[in-house]
Amino acid sequence: MLMRNTNMTVPEIKTELPGPVAQKLIATDEQFTSPSYTRDYPLVVGRGQGAMIEDVDGNRFLDFTSGIAVCSTGHCHPRIVDAIQRQAASLIHMSGTDFYYEPQVRLAEKLAAVAPGNSPKKVFFTNSGAESVEAAFKLARYHTRRPRVLAFKGAFHGRTMGALSLTGSKAIQRAGFAPLVPGVTHVDYPNMYRSGLDEEACTDATIRQIEELFAQTVPAEEVAAIFVEPIQGEGGYIVPPANFHRRLKELMDKHGILFIADEVQAGMGRTGKMYAMEHWGIEPDILCSAKGIASGMPLGAMIAKESVMNWVPGSHASTYGGNPICCAAALETIALLEESLINNSALVGGYLQDRLAGLMEEHEVIGDVRGKGLMIGVELVKNRETKERAVDLRNELVHACYRRGLLMLGCGPNTIRFCPPLMITKDDAETATRIFSEALREVSE
Repeated sequence: MLMRNTNMTVPEIKTELPGPVAQKLIATDEQFTSPSYTRDYPLVVGRGQGAMIEDVDGNRFLDFTSGIAVCSTGHCHPRIVDAIQRQAASLIHMSGTDFYYEPQVRLAEKLAAVAPGNSPKKVFFTNSGAESVEAAFKLARYHTRRPRVLAFKGAFHGRTMGALSLTGSKAIQRAGFAPLVPGVTHVDYPNMYRSGLDEEACTDATIRQIEELFAQTVPAEEVAAIFVEPIQGEGGYIVPPANFHRRLKELMDKHGILFIADEVQAGMGRTGKMYAMEHWGIEPDILCSAKGIASGMPLGAMIAKESVMNWVPGSHASTYGGNPICCAAALETIALLEESLINNSALVGGYLQDRLAGLMEEHEVIGDVRGKGLMIGVELVKNRETKERAVDLRNELVHACYRRGLLMLGCGPNTIRFCPPLMITKDDAETATRIFSEALREVSE
C-alpha cells in the first residue's frame, strides 16, 4: 500500500521563511535547547503526511530527508498510526530486558527471518543506531576475547563513546571528547570517484592497506571485528566497488575477524533490498539496524548469528529497547516494506537516479551521481577535471531548495543526499528534480 499526497499542493510556500510562528519557537529553542544540535535551516515542523511536511505557519514542503532516512513508510502512515494506537491502548511498557511480551518476541522472530543469509540469528533490541553499534562493539569483544577493531575513514556510526570511537566522519564530532575507546584503527573506504581507479584497483588499494596494518602495526589475531557501512552514509553516500565487500569478508574470515555491517541508514528497504548487503550477497556476522525500522519510533536492533551471540544473562541490557509500541510499529513497517515499498524504492529510486544523472549535461558543477534505490548522492565540484569540492555551493544549495519547498540534507563535505520516504511516486521524483535543478542554477550562477 503506497500512501500518496492528495488534495493539497506540495510544495506551497505561503509566508516568509521562517514564518512568524516559527520565528517565536526558534527564539525559545535557542534560549533553552542544547547548542550542540545542528539545524541546517530554520524549519519548524507542524505535521507530516506521506512525503509532505507542513511547518507551523502552514507552508508545505516536499520532504526528501524523511527525518534523516527514518520515516521509511512516509510520515504518519495510517497503518503505522493504527498499530501504535492499538498497542498503546493495551501495553506501553514492561521492559523486555526483565519480562516477556508478544510484540518483542514476534519482532525478534521477524528480524531474524529477514536478515541476510541462512544462519540462525538472535536479536538484541536498542533505542537507536548508536546503541545498536555499541551493542555490536561489546558483543564483538565478548565473543572473540580480542581488544582491537577496524573501522573506515568517513564512516559515521554514532556519537556515544564507543560508536564515536568508530566514527571517522568529521573532526568536530570527536573534538573535546578524548580519550575515546582505545584499540580502534581507521582505514580508507574505497571511493572510485575520488581515487579515479577502476573497481579492481580501488578494492585492491583498501585490502592492501588492511593487510599492511596486519603485517606492521595491528596484529590480525588481536582484531575482534571490522565495522563497515554497505554504502557510506554521512561520508558522502559512497557506493563501493562491486567486489569490495566480498573481498573484505574473505579477508576477515581468513583471520577470524567478525564482519559487522552498519545498516542503520542503508537498511530497511532504503536501497531497494531489505538490507543493503543483499546487493553483494554478504551475510554479516553482526548487523546493526535502526532509523527506518519503525517508521519514526525510537527503535534499533543488533542482529547476530546465533553462534556469535553467546554472551550470558546480565552481559548487556536495555530498559526501553524493544518497547512494545515501537515493536508494533516495526512489525507493521516490515509488512509494508515487503508488500510494496522495497519494490517501490528500487523502481522510483532508479528513475530518480537517471533523472539526476541527466542533469549533468546542464550543470557542470555535478561531478558524480551515485546510489542504490532511494539512497542517492549528488557530488558537487568546482571543476570536473580536478574534482575540487564545492563545499560552500552545496550548503547554499540546501538552503535554496528549502526556500523553494524541497527539504534536502548534505552528506560528506560536498554531496547532497536524496533519502525520501520509500513511498514517493515518480511525480514526486520529477518535482524534486525540477526544484533541485532550479536551485542549482540559482546558486551556481
